[in-house]
Amino acid sequence: MLGFAAMSPRVTSPLSAAETQAFVEQHWEADVLPALTRYIEIPAKSPSFDSAWAANGHIDRAVDLIETWGRSRSIEGLTVETVRLPGRTPVILFETPGAASETILLYGHCDKQPEMVGWNPGLGPWTPVRRGDKLYGRGAQDDGYAAFCALTAIEAVQRAGVPHARCVVLIEASEESGSSDLPAYMDALAGRLGVPDLVICLDSGCGNYDQLWGTTSLRGLINGVLTVEVLTEGVHSGAAGGIVPSSFRIARQLLSRLEDERTGEIARDFRVEMPKARLEEARAVAGVLREEAAGRYPLVEGMRYAHEDPVALIRANTWEPALEITGASGLPLPADGGNVQRPVTALKLSLRIPPTLDVEAAARRLTELLEASPPYGARVRYRQSGPSPGWDAPATQPWLLDAVHAASERHYGRPAMFMGLGGSIPFMAMLGERFPNAQFFITGTGGPGSNAHGPNEFLHVPFAKRLTACVADLIAAHYRARRG
Repeated sequence: MLGFAAMSPRVTSPLSAAETQAFVEQHWEADVLPALTRYIEIPAKSPSFDSAWAANGHIDRAVDLIETWGRSRSIEGLTVETVRLPGRTPVILFETPGAASETILLYGHCDKQPEMVGWNPGLGPWTPVRRGDKLYGRGAQDDGYAAFCALTAIEAVQRAGVPHARCVVLIEASEESGSSDLPAYMDALAGRLGVPDLVICLDSGCGNYDQLWGTTSLRGLINGVLTVEVLTEGVHSGAAGGIVPSSFRIARQLLSRLEDERTGEIARDFRVEMPKARLEEARAVAGVLREEAAGRYPLVEGMRYAHEDPVALIRANTWEPALEITGASGLPLPADGGNVQRPVTALKLSLRIPPTLDVEAAARRLTELLEASPPYGARVRYRQSGPSPGWDAPATQPWLLDAVHAASERHYGRPAMFMGLGGSIPFMAMLGERFPNAQFFITGTGGPGSNAHGPNEFLHVPFAKRLTACVADLIAAHYRARRG
C-alpha cells in the first residue's frame, strides 16, 4: 500500500462533508457515547484471560449491548444476528443489502484485555470517565468503538441517499485471544460473508490524531510459557547456593539463545529483509512524527529509546522481531521472598515477528531453541498458545488510494498517511489468504497515549468521529469507483 504523499484524488465520495460531519457528531454524542460508556463497564475479558467466560457471562453482556444498539439503527434492510457455535465465543453479524452485488466487509471485536495495574486516580478499567476529548476505560478504543463506527457510517451514507454496495459488519469476541474461534465461524458463515471486494478493519492504530492513517503491515505473534525446574521443592538458599544452579539463571541463559540482552537483537532465524516500499513509508512517517516521537511513551526520567534515528525506531517496531516477558510465576513478591532457592521459574514470552515470516516454522524453531540441551540437565518446557501470523498488505488500487486521501483531506484537512503497525490482528492474515483479490483498508484509533492493553486506555473522541465520517466516504466512493 503505497501513497504516503498527497495526491490529486480521482475518486471521491459524493457525500456532503459538512452534512456527514454534522450527522456523525449528533449521533456520536446522542447514541454512540452513551452505549460505549455502558460497554466500558462490562469486564468482557477475552477467553485467554477469563477461562470461565461462558459462565461469567460478561462477553454475552457486551454482545447483547452491541446487538441491541445495532437493531435500533435506521439502516434500510439491516439484519442482525448473534451466531453461536458450540463451545465458542459468539460473533455478531450485521448485514445490509446494497445497490451493487459487491460486498464491503467491516471488522471489529468486542472482547477485552485484562485490567492491568497502574490506572491513575479516578480512572479504572471498568469505570468510564470522559475528560475533554478522551473517554477512558478498558475496551472503548480497543475495539468497542468499531461496531458503532461502522453502523453509523453506513447510516450516514443511506441518510444522504447515496447508493452503496452490500455491507457486512462482523464483530468477533476472541481477538485478544488470537482470534482462536474465528476460523470456525469463517467456515460456517462462508456463504453469508461471500467474497469481499473491500475490507475495512477498525482495530488498528494511528500515528497522530491529525489525519487518517492506514496500516500497511502487521507483525505476527508467538506467545508461550517457558518453564525451568531444578528442584522438587524449595530449599535454604545458603545450603543449596553454588551447588544447585538457579532456575532463574538457567532461564536467562535460554533467553540469550533468542535475544542479545545488550542490544535486544533477536536471532537471525526470526528476521526478514524489510521491503523497499515499506522503508520508504517509514521515512515519510518519521518526517511527519519527528516532533511527536519524544512524548509518545511514558518513559521514566533519564530513560532513552532503543534508537535515536526515528526511521530505525519505526523499522524496529514494524519489521523487526522483539521479545517481551509479559508474565511470570514461581517468583514471590519481594516482601514475601525469604532466603529460599526456588524450585521453578516460569516466564510468559511474547515474541513479535516480522509480517512475512513463516509463523509456523518460527514457532517450531523457537521451541527447538529453548528446549534443546538444557543447561545442567534442568527440566525445561516451552508451551505455546497458538501463534498468529503477520500480514503485509497487497497493492492498493488507485481508486482506493485516492478515496482515502480525499476522505482525510475532507474531514481532517490533511492527506492520509500509511505505515506498518507493531501489533497483530490475526483476522487480516486469515482474510488475506482466503480473499487474495480483496482490497484492504486497515485503520483505527490507537494513537499517541491511548495505551491499549495497558492502564489509562482512552478513546480520542474527536478523532473517532472524523474516522467515522471517513468510513462513510469510503463506502460511498467504493460504489462510485465500481460503477465507473
